[in-house]
Amino acid sequence: MIYQSNPLTLLIFYTVLTLATPAVAQQGAPNGEWPTYAGDLGGTKYSGLDQIDASNFNDLRIAWRWQSADGDLDLDALRTIRPDLSIINLRATPLMVGDTVYIVTPLRLAVALDAATGSTKWIHNPQAIRDSQHATNTNNYLTRGLAYWSDDQDNHRILYGTDAGYLLAVDATTGEPVVEFGTNGRVDLTTDIPRGGRGTTDNQGRPWMSVTSAPIVARDIVVTPFSISDQPITQEQPPGWVKGIDVRTGETKWTFRTVPQADDFGADTWQNESWRYTGGTNVWSAFAVDEELGYIYLPTGTPTNDYYGGHRLGDNLFAESLVALDIETGERIWYFQAVHHGVWDYDFPTHPNLVDVTVDGRTIKAIAQVSKQGFTYVFDRVTGEPVWPIEERPVATDTNLEGEVLSDTQPFPTKPLPFEYQGSSIEDLVDFTPELREMAIEAVNNHRLGGLFSPPMVAVENGIQGTIQRPALAGGANWMGSAVDPETGILYVPSNNAYSILRYITPDEEGANLRYTQGGFDTPNLMPQGLPLFKPPYSRITAIDLNTGDHTWMQPSGDGNRFRNHPRLRDLDLQPVGGDGARNGPVLTKTLLVSALTAGGVSNEDGPRLVARNKQSGEIVGSIDLPAGSIGTPMTYMHDGKQYIAITVGGTVPELLAFALPD
Repeated sequence: MIYQSNPLTLLIFYTVLTLATPAVAQQGAPNGEWPTYAGDLGGTKYSGLDQIDASNFNDLRIAWRWQSADGDLDLDALRTIRPDLSIINLRATPLMVGDTVYIVTPLRLAVALDAATGSTKWIHNPQAIRDSQHATNTNNYLTRGLAYWSDDQDNHRILYGTDAGYLLAVDATTGEPVVEFGTNGRVDLTTDIPRGGRGTTDNQGRPWMSVTSAPIVARDIVVTPFSISDQPITQEQPPGWVKGIDVRTGETKWTFRTVPQADDFGADTWQNESWRYTGGTNVWSAFAVDEELGYIYLPTGTPTNDYYGGHRLGDNLFAESLVALDIETGERIWYFQAVHHGVWDYDFPTHPNLVDVTVDGRTIKAIAQVSKQGFTYVFDRVTGEPVWPIEERPVATDTNLEGEVLSDTQPFPTKPLPFEYQGSSIEDLVDFTPELREMAIEAVNNHRLGGLFSPPMVAVENGIQGTIQRPALAGGANWMGSAVDPETGILYVPSNNAYSILRYITPDEEGANLRYTQGGFDTPNLMPQGLPLFKPPYSRITAIDLNTGDHTWMQPSGDGNRFRNHPRLRDLDLQPVGGDGARNGPVLTKTLLVSALTAGGVSNEDGPRLVARNKQSGEIVGSIDLPAGSIGTPMTYMHDGKQYIAITVGGTVPELLAFALPD
């Protein structure tokens, strides 16, 4: 079964709906503010502001800049606790409410800034770095954002998670802990999670459970993403159960078991009762909420082990699924599983987008979920029914991984078409010149090619050296996600054209009981001299009309100068090939699509840029320099009659920049 709804819940909903006022579409960030990670609870990344437009985008100047407060700490002293401590991954999208911008740093300092000047109002340092007395991984020294909540009284709170698995609540006015929330302002999210006890780590000393993405708050319930180590050597691991927590008290109101237990629905999809010990299946990225319906949407990840499932045979619900819950009770409303028995790390890497569309004359409260596979899955967000058919199609299953049993079929949406290349064949290889094509054929000679969901392979001596997986493990889409225009129903998706080759090993560390784990999973370059293996574009932005399911346009993301200026390619007069902006998220305004390019801006200029595109055509209509490469997704807000665009950029000490038009 691909999707399932709860009939009783839907009957009650429709009965109430007939008595209610007409539904209001998701409309983006309200009142010139940016109060949630994606602008609104529906994940649109849209603001109706229009002061900055195509006619003046090039006039933008840095209105203020703020250097991360992590840089002011005694980092040498902290490295005696965490030797590999890093402060560079300030991937956060800031919030703006009232006259204040809020941001959280990699070392989990929460900071309030003046929205007009960037001057610091307060800093809250929870000493989170001292919660775990062990080294960790630099991927845990990153943060993507935080949440804001207020009520009709005088309660205003900032909520965010730490790399040791705590949820913190801070007074948004003073920066002081909210003492009535949990224990002195913090809740231990690992409580009551099997095998997730405080202080447990994986074989490389990393905490099993951490929070790197922004919580979401609706109907006085806060729900927090959870990252779980992807590199275990044991079958036993904490499951990524999702908790609904009272935003006032910190009390857990409900828990949804993403890995079902015993008599739970879906437990029979874990053969040999592998639900007893398997972990993962967590939401590590972000959520979306329809506050009117009271539904929260969970994009879940891959179970333990991400790359081998011989210890967890079966379809493994609710892994790699989109699950709709009642946010007040945690009751499951409907679900859809995008990957059965996943071994490709094709977890859902980002929040879905909520938008009301009209399809064949019928108004639909829709939800669109982009994926690592390059698919966009579109559903009625009330019922979970696909807007366009999703077909179960046969896929190859012949793997030489001992004990592995892959699913015979996988779901394929019929619409929209994929926004990224899928699978690999000789025809897909680079063909700028006949010589390059022959080099590419030689490069893949000892590797398995095939379609999406090609079976992974253990390298065989003097034989196949592994399966080329495309999209790569990091996916076509990733955590920076997509944006949707609530006025037009057009979805904008940045994506990356890359491939991976998994290297499997049998772990021999003490206590290991996994038959296989990855022995390396970076995206390699099989071609010499840094030449591309596949045809371009190497990154792109695709506009998809969710009213029709058709692609409106696709444009390479950047010129791709690192390829075009290659000694073997620079005389070929190549058109822009992308490769400069796949990992930079979009923000939409009334008239513009804004995103960052890491290098190679317009007119063949090198260097990082912030660019504006025409939403109807994808044409770049404005471009300004950034002092360093972007590391976060931009946002926009209005303060005292002036529109700002803010984005984090890298450096030894990263910064938050706010751009505005000259006075």
